[in-house]
Amino acid sequence: MVNPVEIAPSILGGDHADLAASVEKIKNAGLTWVHVDVMDGHFVPNLSFGPGVVKALKKRFPDMFYDVHLMLDNPHLYIGAFAEAGADLISIHVEPDYPIAATLDNIHSAGKKLGVVFNPKTPIGDVIPYLPRVDMVLAMSVQPGFGGQTFDKDVLEKISRLNELRTELGLSYRIEIDGGITAQNVGECIGRGCDTIVAGTEFFKNGPALIEAAKAAP
Repeated sequence: MVNPVEIAPSILGGDHADLAASVEKIKNAGLTWVHVDVMDGHFVPNLSFGPGVVKALKKRFPDMFYDVHLMLDNPHLYIGAFAEAGADLISIHVEPDYPIAATLDNIHSAGKKLGVVFNPKTPIGDVIPYLPRVDMVLAMSVQPGFGGQTFDKDVLEKISRLNELRTELGLSYRIEIDGGITAQNVGECIGRGCDTIVAGTEFFKNGPALIEAAKAAP
């Protein structure tokens, strides 16, 4: 494994009336990453959190690592706002029509780690050009928009290929997976090369079992 395994619980699966309590639960589980799903109601059919949520949580829990996933048609318009709010890593999708390379440059210029994201049906070739410049590749294992969906096993072959490319190209980007992760399938994801695990519904319902399963993975 190139990188140590991190579990990044998604607060989308937490208590939206008390997000601070959700982050507290993550912290009390001995975890340091918080995954923040940002949705615009256009690129995905749902709305979620804005920069103000990240800013408030960063102020309350400054030692946590905020992994911000922008599911937006125009993510380039919001990099500054999320960077200023306290995002530590900002990931952007390759599917919408916007200046992806320039947006990655802007994330880097803001002093943040950067990632690219692809949906389950998106060819892996769409992210390959960006691999040398990113800190993380996020593979969606459900169609993004809502929590609690069923894991798409077809993404595992893409994870394996990302892991192979990481070795072939001599890179160290993290491989993150998001969508339908459970205590039953997290081991296979890690075995394929994932080192960053996003889990919302499963963490908040079954956190201890998920963490133990991840620790037991090969």
